[in-house]
Amino acid sequence: MKDDMKQNVLQTINSPEDLRGFSVVELEQLATEIREEIVKTVSVTGGHLAPSLGVVELTLALHHVFNTPSDKLIWDVGHQVYCHKLITGRKDQFHTLRQYKGISGFPKRSESPYDTFDTGHSSTSISAGLGIAIAKHLKKSNNRVIAVIGDGSMTGGMAFEALNQAGHVDKNLIVILNDNEMSISPNVGALSSFLSRKMTSKQVVRAKDELKHLLKSFSNIGENILQVLKKSEESFKGFFTPGMLFEALKFEYIGPIPGHQIENLIETFQNVRDFSHGPVLIHVITKKGKGYAPAEENPGDYHGVGPFDITTGTPVPVAETPITYTRCFGDTLVHLAETEPEVVAITAAMPAGTGLTRFARRFPNRFFDVGIAEQHAVTFAAGLATEGMRPVVAIYSTFLQRALDQIIHDVCLQNLPVTFALDRGGVVGDDGPTHHGVFDLNYLRFVPNLVIMAPKDENELQHMLYTAIRHEGPAALRYPRGQGEGVELSDNLSEIPLGKGELLRQGKDILLLPVGNRVYPALEAAQGLEKVGINAAVINPRFVKPLDSDLILDWAAKTGRVVTVEDNARMGGFGSAVLELLAANNLSHVKVNILGYGDRFMEHGTQEILWHNGHIDEPAIINAAMELMDKS
Repeated sequence: MKDDMKQNVLQTINSPEDLRGFSVVELEQLATEIREEIVKTVSVTGGHLAPSLGVVELTLALHHVFNTPSDKLIWDVGHQVYCHKLITGRKDQFHTLRQYKGISGFPKRSESPYDTFDTGHSSTSISAGLGIAIAKHLKKSNNRVIAVIGDGSMTGGMAFEALNQAGHVDKNLIVILNDNEMSISPNVGALSSFLSRKMTSKQVVRAKDELKHLLKSFSNIGENILQVLKKSEESFKGFFTPGMLFEALKFEYIGPIPGHQIENLIETFQNVRDFSHGPVLIHVITKKGKGYAPAEENPGDYHGVGPFDITTGTPVPVAETPITYTRCFGDTLVHLAETEPEVVAITAAMPAGTGLTRFARRFPNRFFDVGIAEQHAVTFAAGLATEGMRPVVAIYSTFLQRALDQIIHDVCLQNLPVTFALDRGGVVGDDGPTHHGVFDLNYLRFVPNLVIMAPKDENELQHMLYTAIRHEGPAALRYPRGQGEGVELSDNLSEIPLGKGELLRQGKDILLLPVGNRVYPALEAAQGLEKVGINAAVINPRFVKPLDSDLILDWAAKTGRVVTVEDNARMGGFGSAVLELLAANNLSHVKVNILGYGDRFMEHGTQEILWHNGHIDEPAIINAAMELMDKS
């Protein structure tokens, strides 16, 4: 490569094909430029910074060695794909990362043929990769399949289910374990890296195969010698490397190898590509936040970030805002736990994201981070509840979907007092469809014994959490991402009568029934309707289940028209519950307009944009009400 291009290598890359002829020096220069581009862009757009910085060399080596997209590369979760996106034809769109109508922050098949599988939830890559590998085997294709999974994602049981099957079916599958947490001795790491690279070389593989054939020709004696040698090799490798678990699952284990030395990575990947058969796991040690000092020093703080100052690493100052729902939940739980020793908190690898950091510090023996294992978290809570504890399971709405069976069979069937704190209920913004929590009202509403609440503001959240913990059965508390309404917080908490809503505004023409974070937009809509001569009543139902039947039926009958509003999928959600209530009480003649998200996945964009596009903001409520009035 010419000297004048060395300072701008990234601009020459339009696809992985462009870097496959690069030298190690040129790839290292490219890695430096890519890190600079990621930091520059994410400082403006926000995003998953530390994970993507940690896998730059790994990404370049994979695309350098393997013939993507014919060889299939699957990223687990997808937090780490920024380098991948930059070198697969999207560098000119990279400034639109996570912006409305811009490129996604996660792998997206509709975006590029290099994005093999849509991801956003954890522990799925090995399962998907195995499915692709078996399909290729059935089609007699020789292309390789590579699944990249982080050490955090390996805490998910689904990953081990996939490893177990992969070892059993014995098909060609390469799993890259991206380990950015384990601390290993440099000497052990260097020795293991040397052994792994050399033991997969062409000469060693050929010598091993020839020795096997030779010994097998010696009848039973040769077979016995072969078994002894195999055990010796496994013992030797197991002594120096942590690969015994994967070997037990019938994977060829290679590693750990340093994840920021491109030459070592390339040599290992080439050997595995050319000479391995059956499932292989390559253990790679990386450093989250690599190349950007603030992220290296505090990788947890830079896992997902908003806009920040590159020089200092500090967040871009914003105007003072009300307390977030997440912070309010965490503070309230600490307050309750001070006087309620039975209260314990559980999360699935998201202590900071769910607001439980302060609880964990204050009550370390009553706080449990179970890793990325939502199913286990729920059943673990059920076990605690049988012994008189009051477990609070704090998990993002979108991730709790993974534990529906446990919610039904292990908690609700036994009517156990477990509280589910569903953070990020509704659309969440720039993380997009894999993270929107717009299905929880639907998948929870049909479960017997489960109480479902949604606060209109942060103060009501406090009282609902207190109510849920004191309820003698399962309860779900669903609240949105972001700041509250700025209302005053009560010092003393009280129980909300089960299934009782509140009439916020009387009106004779139409009833507005908003749930959760749609209550205040509905009150504003009622004021707007007043200006055009429409008198709207507004009820805050507070409970999605059980509904306040008397209150809702009374005002529905008085007005004859109802608009329901929810930051949730319309089909089977809150509005559907209201329709069922009206039908069961012979009020089917009441005209109803249900506002919520249609039968589609919502794209990524700010919450305000998505509320507008989903027709659940103040103008949409006004329009829906006026439409009902015109049809009357």
